[in-house]
Amino acid sequence: MNDQPSRWTQATVYPDMWVDPADDPRDMRASPDGELATLDDFLSGYRMTLRMKCEGLTPEQLARRSVPPSTMSLLGLLRHLAEAERDWHNWIIDGDPLPKLYGKRDADFDGVVADQAQVDAAYADLERDQAATDAALAAHPDLGERLGKDGIAVRELMVHRIEEYARHCGHADLLRECVDGRVGQ
Repeated sequence: MNDQPSRWTQATVYPDMWVDPADDPRDMRASPDGELATLDDFLSGYRMTLRMKCEGLTPEQLARRSVPPSTMSLLGLLRHLAEAERDWHNWIIDGDPLPKLYGKRDADFDGVVADQAQVDAAYADLERDQAATDAALAAHPDLGERLGKDGIAVRELMVHRIEEYARHCGHADLLRECVDGRVGQ
């Protein structure tokens, strides 16, 4: 008896996709004009991909850990990226940094429990901190401008954000496949 879920996809047009192109909310047809618009487009696409990987799952499924000893889970990724957004915002502000959302290092993963209130809070935290970082950066459209006490360039911050979401979307691919067998980019 095998307790591993069978691999499947919702897509019918391209079997390696998450959904059919007509059903994909990510607009991948038009290439934006300009570097900042391109960076924003990639960031938005990866953010949406992460949400898509988490859709339709129960709190228990979202909280399911990957291979031991790792504490990684889809819910942990949502919490981790909310924490990362807060950190990026803290890098570029001149005032006192906002406190950690979940406490000590790795608490975003370690503190995950299969509870709907925690799932709702993770989504709310992520949306709030994404919006705060986006708003702070919107005031600085010059990608070469250096911000915060460390003088990080806006371009570097944008690329770092894309890299972080892209890496964790790869983790989400594997986590989701382990949870219910669903595959696709």
